[in-house]
Amino acid sequence: MKLFERFKRNKMWDKYYTKEEMNFEMPETSIYGLFSEHVAKYDKLTAIEYFGKTISYHHLKELVDKCARALQHEGIGEDDVVTICMPNIPESLISFFAINKIGAIANMIHPLSGEEEIKHYLSSTNSKMLMMIDISYEKVKQVISSTNVKRVVVVSAKDSMPFWYSVGYFVTQGYKVKHPKGARYISWEDFLLKSYRVPKNVGIIRKKDDIAAILHSGGTTGNPKGILLTNQAFNYMACQERYIVPNVKAGDSVLAIMPNFHGFGLGVCLVGPLSLGARLIMIPQFSVKTFGKLITKHRPQVIVGVPTLFGAVIDAKLTNEDMSYIKYCVSGGDSLSLTMFDRLKDFLREHGAGNADVLQGYGMTECLAACSVMRGATKDIFSIGVPLYGNEMKIVVPGTQEEVKPGETGEICLSGPTVMVGYLNNKKETNQVLQIHKDKKVWLHTGDAGYMNEDGIFHFELRIKRMIVSSGYNIYPSHIEEVLDSHPAVLKSTVIGIPHKYKIQVAKAYIVLDEGYEDSWSVKKSIKEHCKKNLAAYSIPYEFEFRKSLPTTRLGKVNFKQLEDENKKNEK
Repeated sequence: MKLFERFKRNKMWDKYYTKEEMNFEMPETSIYGLFSEHVAKYDKLTAIEYFGKTISYHHLKELVDKCARALQHEGIGEDDVVTICMPNIPESLISFFAINKIGAIANMIHPLSGEEEIKHYLSSTNSKMLMMIDISYEKVKQVISSTNVKRVVVVSAKDSMPFWYSVGYFVTQGYKVKHPKGARYISWEDFLLKSYRVPKNVGIIRKKDDIAAILHSGGTTGNPKGILLTNQAFNYMACQERYIVPNVKAGDSVLAIMPNFHGFGLGVCLVGPLSLGARLIMIPQFSVKTFGKLITKHRPQVIVGVPTLFGAVIDAKLTNEDMSYIKYCVSGGDSLSLTMFDRLKDFLREHGAGNADVLQGYGMTECLAACSVMRGATKDIFSIGVPLYGNEMKIVVPGTQEEVKPGETGEICLSGPTVMVGYLNNKKETNQVLQIHKDKKVWLHTGDAGYMNEDGIFHFELRIKRMIVSSGYNIYPSHIEEVLDSHPAVLKSTVIGIPHKYKIQVAKAYIVLDEGYEDSWSVKKSIKEHCKKNLAAYSIPYEFEFRKSLPTTRLGKVNFKQLEDENKKNEK
C-alpha cells in the first residue's frame, strides 16, 4: 500500500520530497519479514563487523532463525515478552529479530539499569525470559525471584569476538565477571543448541499493526513508562533510511555505537541501515579516549550519534588523518549547537571530508526517535527540517489542540506511522499525550516547544517538560528526586542539569537532610549507594550538594530555576 493512500498527507512539504519517496510502498509485514527481504537482496554482503569478526547477511539470518527455534523450545510464544538487556553486540540484534519472528515482543532495557529499575522493567512487562549481558548478573540475581522470568540467557561480550580478542577481553575485564549459578540460567551457546530440537519451518505471521517492541522513557512527566511500538513503526523507519542518507550504498559502513535500548539507536542506527545493505560496525561501549582511533580503524561512511560523540570526534588528535570516506554525520538525541556544528564542519573539512553532510533531526522514543530531518533546501543548522514522508508535524498552543500561525512558538505535535500505540498499562498518560484532533488523526503532544516558518520548516526551541539530556540519554529530575526522597536521610531534594564538557549536561542534586542527619562522608556514601541501586548509571547525580533549605516559589514549590541561575553565575 502506498503511503499517500494510507495517510492523507499535508502537501505543504511535497516540494522537499523525491518522487520515489512519495510513491514507495509501506511494507505489509513484520520486522523479521522485511529483514528477510533485505537478506535475499544482500545475501553475501557483510551485515555485522564486531572486533574484526564479520557476519554476512546470510549467516545473520541463519543465527536469527536458530535463536527463534531456541526461543520456541523454551516455551516462548506469540505476544510473550522477552527482555533484552545487552549493549550493542551481535547477540542483541540476533535476539531482537528472532523474538519478532516467533511473534513475541522485545522489551529493550539498559544493562546499566539499577536493581529496582530492572525489577520494574521485568515485572511491569510480565517478561517470561531475560536475555542479558553477564555483567548485569550481580544486579539481576538480587531481583529475579520477584519476577515471572523463568529462564535467563547469559551472553558475554566475548562470545562473538575472534579468539585472540576474547582472550584479551577475559584477561582485562572478563575475569571480574561472576558466573551465574542455578537452573534458571543458561549460556548463549547452550541456549542455541536447543534449536536443534525444533523443526526449521517455524515462525508466526505478524501484522504491521502488532506490537513488536517496548522501549522505556520518562515520557512528558518523568515517571518510567513502557512505550509500545509496532512492526510498522520499525519498518517505516527502515524504509525511510534511504532518504535520510541517500548517498549510502550497499556495502558502506555505519558506526553502530548508539545503544539498542534507545529509540534512535535501535531504529536509525541498527535496524535502518540493514535495509540499505550496510555493514554495521557494532561497538558495545563508547569511550571518549579511544573514539578517534575507532573511526580511523574502521573508516565508516556514516557516523550516527549524539552531540557528545561528535565532540569526541573533534577533540580526537587526528592530525593529517584523511577522513574523506565519511559521507554523513547524523546527530540526534539532543540539539547540535551552532558552535558544535561549525566545529564539526571545520574538522571534517580539515580532514578531507568537506563534502560530508552533517544532519540533525527531531524525534522522541514515543515516535521511534526520528520524525523529521534536515534535507535539501531545509539544511539550516537552526532547523530540525521537515517531517519524513508519511509523518506530519504541527505547532499548537500548549495545553490545547489549537494550531498557531507560522512563526509563532507553541508545542510540537507529531502524527504518522512511527507514533507509539501508547504507554504500557497507563491509559491516563497515554490519553494525555495521544490525542485525536479535528482531522480525526492521532497526534502525539511532545512537551517540546518550537515553531514552523513560512516555508514549512520546523525549528526546535526548548523543552516544556523538565528534562536533562546527557550524552543523548533523557534524564528526568522528578524521577531522581523521587529516588532521593525515599532515602531515610533525605528530607527533600531537587535536581537540575549542569554543563559537562563531553556529556553536554549531567545531573546535580541539592539535598536537605532530615533531622538527626549531618553532612558527612558516610551519609553521602549511603545516598550514592541508594542511587546506584535504584537508578541507571547515567541518571546518578554527578554532584551532590547539601543545604539547610531550598529556594521556593510563591506557590511553595522548589524554585529549581533559581538554582540553575546560581550555577550559571558560579561557572563564570
